[in-house]
Amino acid sequence: MSPDPLPAMFRLALSTLALLLPWGGVPAAAAGPVPPPHAAVLMYHRFGEAAYPSTSVRIDQFEAQLKHLAEGGYHVHPLAEVVEKLAAGADLPDRVVAITVDDAYASVFTEAYPRLKARGWPFTVFVATDAVDAGSTALMSWDQMREMAAHGATFANHSASHDHLIRRPGEPKAAWEARVRADLERAAQRLEAEGLAGPKLFAYPYGEYDTDLAALVRSMGYVPFGQQSGPVGPLTDPAALPRFPISEAYGALEDFAVKAASLPLPVRAADPASPLVTGPNPPRLVLDIAPGDPALDRLACFASGQGRIPIAWLDRDAGRIAVAAPKAVAPGRGRYNCTAPSTAFSGRYYWYSHPWLVRGGAK
Repeated sequence: MSPDPLPAMFRLALSTLALLLPWGGVPAAAAGPVPPPHAAVLMYHRFGEAAYPSTSVRIDQFEAQLKHLAEGGYHVHPLAEVVEKLAAGADLPDRVVAITVDDAYASVFTEAYPRLKARGWPFTVFVATDAVDAGSTALMSWDQMREMAAHGATFANHSASHDHLIRRPGEPKAAWEARVRADLERAAQRLEAEGLAGPKLFAYPYGEYDTDLAALVRSMGYVPFGQQSGPVGPLTDPAALPRFPISEAYGALEDFAVKAASLPLPVRAADPASPLVTGPNPPRLVLDIAPGDPALDRLACFASGQGRIPIAWLDRDAGRIAVAAPKAVAPGRGRYNCTAPSTAFSGRYYWYSHPWLVRGGAK
């Protein structure tokens, strides 16, 4: 997926989330303005691989991003710790960041790992195990991953096949469930066999999921992550926790700084919950946003490839809105992103992203 397929006006103007999360509560309020417990989870793929600008970050960009985190008062926490604290309703300091990497490309070991190791920062790599077992030279070896595990890296499930798991043309649901379950179990078994079994975290391949896949993954005990942007907070939908995709095209430091400092838009409910577009296209999204610090009079929403889209206030006092793009969401993957500036924390934005999947073109 292209990391943040929205126009430059969106990326420069911005700087949240979804659905009611029955994980835990919000810690009691303290005196004075306090941000909600949250973390910006960053998602990388490749490092310094110029042939893949949509999934690779330049080394100078990556170094500037790490320097910004180090000098900007950020706390780099293990992903599992972020999940556990939010689930328990425990306090997190402001400006928590978790670093994740998908697919275990070789440049993770040669470029990202030395820089993260030098800072003593933890990170999580989601591994699709079949390609590693096949000996792909584009990927890290198991030995390299074990070395990383000894110095701050954890490894988690990205399926064995890295297939489009929601696809089941003509396949009965029971057969599809058995196939997907076996795929995830094979990946878990391979990680364990290589001494890399980690926390039960899962990243959907391509960020694709629907309600059936989310239910299956969660029934297996996994906490699943998507590829829609936004920070994780107390109201985040547990079906697919968001991450900020970082790449060369969307790796400018000013954009990165806005994302790292973002706050979770307090979306109490979203309709529809599933990203799969099964009805009219463009889809209509209804959000119920809790009142408070977000300046909802300055709320703005954007659609992939279409720029800013209209907002219809269904109940302004209750924070209930409806948004729909003027044109159909293209086949494959798309998003509606909504942001609102903070009234209490200068220069910071609340952020929510809702992914869409339109059958007939996911790549």
